[in-house]
This record gives sequence, C-alpha cells and structure tokens, in this order.
Amino acid sequence: MEKKIGKVTHYFGHIPAGAIKLTGVLKKGDKIHVKGATTDFTQTVNSIQLDHKDLEKSGKGKEIGIQIEQKVREGDEVFLVT
Repeated sequence: MEKKIGKVTHYFGHIPAGAIKLTGVLKKGDKIHVKGATTDFTQTVNSIQLDHKDLEKSGKGKEIGIQIEQKVREGDEVFLVT
C-alpha cells in the first residue's frame, strides 16, 4: 500500500540528493517509491536534512533533502510504502 507524501522539487546530481516538498510525514528508515514520467524506483530513506541539519523525521509543508539512489526529476511524486 502506498500514500503520496510529497513531490520532488530539485535534483542535485553531484551529491546525489533530491529536494522534496512534503505533504506528509517522512522518517529515516521509511521505504519510499518515487514515480514520474521516466522515474520508477523504491528505496529506503537513510538521510534527511533540513537547512543542512540532520533529522530523524520531517513533516507536512517542509522542503527537505534526502540521499537518492537514482536520478529524479522535478515533479516526480514520492509515495510512502507501508
């Protein structure tokens, strides 16, 4: 089962990391599914940052950065896998 919890707003290829605008809660260790026109993969969240500070979790309305395993694109949707 999946629940939409955000949208990708930016991809940092040199890190690799993605910025996500959250519409739900995301915690370290959660499994996410990133889906878009050419993007479709799942991964476990190992790192969450907000303003260059490490977090254990973040919530609705925040724009966070996470380490990402594959290239993502602006507008890709992020789902929490339960």
